[in-house]
Order: sequence, then C-alpha cells, then structure tokens
Amino acid sequence: MKKLLRCPWAESDPLLRSYHDEEWGVPQHDSRALWEMLMLEGFQAGLSWLTILRKRDAFREAFQNFDPAAVAAFAEKDIERLLENSGIIRSRAKIEATITGAKIYLAMQQAGEDFSQYIWTMAGGKPIHSTTGTVPASTTLSEKISIALKKKGFKFVGPVIVYAWMQAVGIVNDHAANCFRRKKTGVPADGSSSVG
Repeated sequence: MKKLLRCPWAESDPLLRSYHDEEWGVPQHDSRALWEMLMLEGFQAGLSWLTILRKRDAFREAFQNFDPAAVAAFAEKDIERLLENSGIIRSRAKIEATITGAKIYLAMQQAGEDFSQYIWTMAGGKPIHSTTGTVPASTTLSEKISIALKKKGFKFVGPVIVYAWMQAVGIVNDHAANCFRRKKTGVPADGSSSVG
C-alpha cells in the first residue's frame, strides 16, 4: 500500500497525525469552535502544539466545553480551581485571558457581531492558499487580525499565535504541496491562490 505523504511536522506522533489528517487546515466557520481554538492557541504560547493536543480533553472539561457563557461566569474560585488542575496549562494569565475572551465573545454576540463573520470578513471570506513553499511565522493578515483582536481586548493574540490559529482553522491552507490533505482542504482547481 502506498504511504500517504503528509506535512513533515505531522509525522512524529500518532496524535499529531490524526489531528493533521482530520482537522488541521479544514475551514471552520462555527463561531464557538473558532473561539475555542483561538483560546487553545493562546494556551500553547511558548509550548508545543502536541502538549495542547494531549491536554485538549482536560481543557474541554475544565472550561465546560468552551461554552462562552459558562466561561464568562467564572470567578476567582474557578481560577483557583483551574490553577490546581494538572490536566491543563496552569497559567493564571492564560486562564484569565480565556475568561476575558469569553466575555468579549459574548459582548460581540450581544452587539449582533458574529465572531466567525468578523474573522472571515477580514480574511476575504474564503481560504487563502499558500504557494510559497515556505511557511511564515506571521503575515500581514495575521498582523491585521491580531491588532483587531487586541483592540477588542483579547490577550495572547499576537501575530504569530494568530497565524498558527489561521492555519489550524483553515483560514490559510499551509499543507505542503505534496501533502495528501492539501487538495482535500480546498485548493482551487485553477490553482489560484494568494498569501495573507
């Protein structure tokens, strides 16, 4: 049987392979799921994504499946509880940023601003297909989205974190040219592409 060619980063661990093959780079338009992934990317800052994947179930349990309304209601006692939870990344700053992020998400919703539409509009409404062959740490678009999110009050949303998030949720398709997932995540048939 012919071996599937993947992005090289996905070959080192079964969990990374599964994440790469099923989730990474698939365009995500669900607002809550986009927000959850942005919060997890914030927790990942300074760590490996594999660390987050290994703890993702524990994160979901600790943050009530990343229900923004539930997380926004977290108080100091919840922060203390989370700081004792060895299943997650025990950073007060990142925990507080997630609670703040939930409040911002809800405020946007109450103002009639859909998180998914807000993000995808900035991205031009459709996935960006990279053709450079090299994966940047950040782009002009990730800088623009980072500035916009910071202006709203989000934390741990620098341009590098935002770019990693954009890759994860399919705003940008950075699957390697020979990766079996590249076409499956929506490279246009005419080969047209742009880099954000």
